[in-house]
Amino acid sequence: MEKKTVDHEFLEFLIKSLVDHPDDVIVNRTVDEMGVLLSLKVNAEDMGQIIGRSGSTARAIRNLVRIIGLKNHARVNLKIEEPEGGRRERPETERPAASRDEEVDDLKF
Repeated sequence: MEKKTVDHEFLEFLIKSLVDHPDDVIVNRTVDEMGVLLSLKVNAEDMGQIIGRSGSTARAIRNLVRIIGLKNHARVNLKIEEPEGGRRERPETERPAASRDEEVDDLKF
């Protein structure tokens, strides 16, 4: 088993404290020339708690992780991975063609 680092342990503790399914929390840590990347996976039902309103919670978590990294002389970034079956609305450009055609027809006189 790999030894957990301060940033890994901190993120895992923080996220498990926030979510309803702490057993589903998975944190992976990779290091490359860009620094440290912490990848976070949570239960699909917990994504809203991690992201927060307008991404405010995710932004705060990223800031805390960066501060832990600075204290330990490392550049740390956080990637929140979308779980399978996540409820994400499609952007405007990915709407089905039928609905776009209907909107165009509505604009015609």
